[in-house]
Amino acid sequence: MLQKLNIQNYAIIDELEIEFSNNLNIITGETGAGKSILMGALSLILGNRADSSVLQQKERKCIIEGYFSSQKQKTIQSFLKENELDNDEELVIRREIAVNGKSRAFINDTPVNLNQLKELSSLLVDLHQQFDTLELGDNDFQREVLDALADNVALLTDFKTAFTTYTLCKKQLTTLQEKQAKENATLDYNQFLFDELNEINLQENELENLDAELKLLSNAENIKHQLGGIYFELTESEQPIVQQIKSLSNRLQSLTQYHPNIESLLKRLQATQVELQDVADELENINNTIQYSAERIQLVNDKMAVGYKLLKKHNVTTTTELLAIQTDLQIKLTDVINISDSILKKEKETTEWLTKSNTIAGQISANRKKAIQPFTKNVNALLAQVGMPNAQLKIQVDDVVLNSTGCNNIEFLFDANKSNHFEPLRKVASGGELSRLMLCIKSLVAKKLQLPTLIFDEIDTGISGEAAKQVGNIMKELSASHQLISITHQPQIAAKANAHYFVYKAIKADKIVTSIRLLNNDERITTIAQMLSGEKPTAAALENAREMIGN
Repeated sequence: MLQKLNIQNYAIIDELEIEFSNNLNIITGETGAGKSILMGALSLILGNRADSSVLQQKERKCIIEGYFSSQKQKTIQSFLKENELDNDEELVIRREIAVNGKSRAFINDTPVNLNQLKELSSLLVDLHQQFDTLELGDNDFQREVLDALADNVALLTDFKTAFTTYTLCKKQLTTLQEKQAKENATLDYNQFLFDELNEINLQENELENLDAELKLLSNAENIKHQLGGIYFELTESEQPIVQQIKSLSNRLQSLTQYHPNIESLLKRLQATQVELQDVADELENINNTIQYSAERIQLVNDKMAVGYKLLKKHNVTTTTELLAIQTDLQIKLTDVINISDSILKKEKETTEWLTKSNTIAGQISANRKKAIQPFTKNVNALLAQVGMPNAQLKIQVDDVVLNSTGCNNIEFLFDANKSNHFEPLRKVASGGELSRLMLCIKSLVAKKLQLPTLIFDEIDTGISGEAAKQVGNIMKELSASHQLISITHQPQIAAKANAHYFVYKAIKADKIVTSIRLLNNDERITTIAQMLSGEKPTAAALENAREMIGN
């Protein structure tokens, strides 16, 4: 609840501070005294936008501070935790407007943005101004009222989770189906390309190796002739080179005793003999492996022809690149199969969440329909109490396709004159009727929910006499469990206050400024008497005011 409001340098307010009671706070004053300015200042800490035009003194900034008791409400605790804000029992919301029009907002001295400010303020204050009665004609507001009275809060949380998950699954399913359709369009072609590569069954570097093999096979006879000739000269001619070196080694060995360096030269000559013999043996082995085969040449030529055709087709130059393309095609083909499996799983998941959403929505709908009769009965009784005995409210609930709010369309219908001709509320109710209806509805909702501080800015417009008295009675009853702050022109309502504040204009330093003071009992009697009979109240008006306060 709002414990204290401090305003500095706002419009014609120089500086004032108001401490509120926990129950019914009434603000009165003459027209133009500045009551609406108070609401304007309050709306700034609730997140409304502002500019430098609100500054009374252009050389210093405007500061508005609201001190709230959070009463350890879970929603407020959660907000503070999620936004990493100090979790004190007293909440201080501050709004500063600089001389250049730029504003800053703070929660417990921590800077916050306007969205954060609005979110927290909505948990702390419900500000009802004259134009807010238009909200009554809004289907979303009507549904929220009915859900509050139907105890649907927990079910709506479950439904939101289920419907959000269903919507996400449906979106993912659509994405998979679109991907499948796209893949199917190229499936046959990709399969054809893959089969071509798979059929040739290439191994790593195979085309390069086949090219080398083909060169060898094509020159096999010449190669064998040359290799045979070299082998013959080394080992089998009339004077084989290997044998000659062996003979030379033997001759050199006989000379080793005559010179120290001959030993090392002998070893080198012997190593040469061994190496040449080894070369001769390998030449013979290679020669034996080379076999000319017209059939093998044809096979290699055929495979290379297919291979080079594929290289050209895919615009690559190596076997490795072709194998990479084959692997990529395999992945794409596998993906198509996997997409089908994923679609089946996602279809099942989507159906399960849709079923769950429908089940919860059905429970919510049943609760809504069950709450209609007692709600309309209570509202209509309150309407009669506030001077609208012929007015009737009826609620129409139509079943619609499942959406983010359930499976119902809710419409508040209104008949102001017992004509039994009901029309949508937004089309037929006057401003005064909407104001009283809003009060009746909020008083019923407040018994179901722990609403924040309720602020009414001239909700009594267009009523007087007994109707105003009954409005005051409803507000008084509501204030037993809720903090109410109300601006009013009706003495019948002002008489119900736990704390009565009077707004007036005063002259300070040759400037007219708005001030406010808490009235004592005698001042209240005088003020209410003035509201009844004018600037100079009669004795009868004073006695009437005294009686109204006493009652």
